[in-house]
Amino acid sequence: MNILVLAMILLFQFCGQSFCQNGTKPNIVMVMSDAFDGRLTFDPGSRVVQLPYINYLRQLGSTFLNAYTNSPICCPSRAAMWSGQFVHLTQSWNNYKCLDANASTWMDLLEAKGYITKMMGKLDYTSGSHSVSNRVEAWTRDVHLLLRQEGRPVTRLVGNMSTVRIMRKDWENTDKATQWIHQTAASSQRPFALYLGLNLPHPYKTESLGPTAGGSTFLTSPHWLTKVSSDLISAPKWLPMDAMHPVDYYSTFTKNCSGDFTEDEVKSIRAFYYAMCAEADAMLGQVISALRETGLLNNTVVIFTADHGELAMEHRQFYKMSMFEGSSHVPLLIMGPGLMPGQQINQLVSLVDLYPTVLDIAGIPPEGNLSGHSLFPLLFKSSAFPKKQHPDWVLSEYHGCNVNASTYMLRSGKWKYITYSDGLSVPPQLFDLTLDKEELHNVVLKFPEVTVHLDKLLRSIVDYPKVSTAVHLYNKKAFGAWRDSLGRNYSQVIANLRWHVDWQKDVSANERAIDRWLHGLS
Repeated sequence: MNILVLAMILLFQFCGQSFCQNGTKPNIVMVMSDAFDGRLTFDPGSRVVQLPYINYLRQLGSTFLNAYTNSPICCPSRAAMWSGQFVHLTQSWNNYKCLDANASTWMDLLEAKGYITKMMGKLDYTSGSHSVSNRVEAWTRDVHLLLRQEGRPVTRLVGNMSTVRIMRKDWENTDKATQWIHQTAASSQRPFALYLGLNLPHPYKTESLGPTAGGSTFLTSPHWLTKVSSDLISAPKWLPMDAMHPVDYYSTFTKNCSGDFTEDEVKSIRAFYYAMCAEADAMLGQVISALRETGLLNNTVVIFTADHGELAMEHRQFYKMSMFEGSSHVPLLIMGPGLMPGQQINQLVSLVDLYPTVLDIAGIPPEGNLSGHSLFPLLFKSSAFPKKQHPDWVLSEYHGCNVNASTYMLRSGKWKYITYSDGLSVPPQLFDLTLDKEELHNVVLKFPEVTVHLDKLLRSIVDYPKVSTAVHLYNKKAFGAWRDSLGRNYSQVIANLRWHVDWQKDVSANERAIDRWLHGLS
């Protein structure tokens, strides 16, 4: 532990003794990245890439070792974080349908209670955004089609050893955030709350595939690759395609990962992804440095998290949209006055917990019915903060594209239970994460009593067959309205979405499949 970190620990412990007791409410800064695998924030994952500012938070604050997204895709996940409610309660079904534009968030409550607030960068929690391809693929996931929707994952090296700023939009927003800290927050007599949303380490759009392409390019420079310990990167084990769960098979195919990959290709994708994480870490560092330079750090709670993770070729997939650990496990580190330094918390938590936590930090009582529970008591070992009971489970659900059935994940203890649709038409999965960290052995038939218990617990939290039916009906209605709005242009538009190569192989058969689905014939 270096001298700077030791000095900051002593400073935080000193300031923490008067946390919220001297009448001064703490400032709150949240940096939320996109597609950051939470397992990289603690050992052994943290050894593969240098993340000095995440390590700084880890040494000075608390690291949650079991933090999960409530939906492994951008907009629904962020909707859960901002609203404090599970996605089935807000009906945030996909990247196109999330919260209303006027929905109240915890940031609104902070502002109403006297905080100066600022939101910058990627927000992505309200309805109406993302590509037409993305929403159509989500709406038609129940159709008996098997079309590649994404570009094959590739890597791209740019610049040289001095090329630091690759994701320019993120750096511009980080610059604006640090300027705001220096110019507005530092001169204010009121507490402030700042949110910075990053795109990194989300893969970049593959430009060569045209205007409808998704993000399948892992892009970085030699500068950031030097932060990666390539000797620690291994190619993950894969099940044979014919041994995959049917939903995972669909995901692998639609993500264009069913072809052949060499071991070097897989390792390269993973190395580039880790390098992109290192660049995101540097942006977090710039925010922390601004707080330190202005003297605000000793009264500021800093939170780092992400909307979801990134599979980076685990389970023969990239992207998210999966309940496997690479996709669903998110980082969550919290540093601030009064918090125990170097604390690692095993409690299962999820993004909906951040809403009540932020309000607790600010001393503001929550409003309405929240799905989350404050993490505030877990952050302190002082008897001044009562230990409220936090549930011993977390819920995640997914209703979007690249998965052909509504998916529900319940994590409880060492178990991860994944079930689909109505709980009957698609077989469930069960993994023992203590013995099977790679999630390659579905033991649902080996432990029927565990499966029954977890399914009963899940149904006490959410009537998931009913939710699946609601999503199915929404998909049909939304797709039908979209098709009708196009009139005679429908056939041309749908044929030119990002699945166009596979679609063109048998246009009439694909259109018939959609017609049968719309009319309830399949």
